[in-house]
Amino acid sequence: MSREELAALPTTTTIETAARALGLGRTRAYQLARENRFPCKVIRIGTSYRVITADLRRLLAKWDEV
Repeated sequence: MSREELAALPTTTTIETAARALGLGRTRAYQLARENRFPCKVIRIGTSYRVITADLRRLLAKWDEV
């Protein structure tokens, strides 16, 4: 995912989009979310998972520093 795409994300995004940004597969992302081990804040709404975009950006910025 490009920096422009990341900057254009809304306040929350789907787990699939966050997984793509992190280089994770869809199945692994859902598994981590179910186990409360996804690397950024996830909100569950019914059967849907939403990722806090600010947390995703913060995590990716840390990875860029390394």
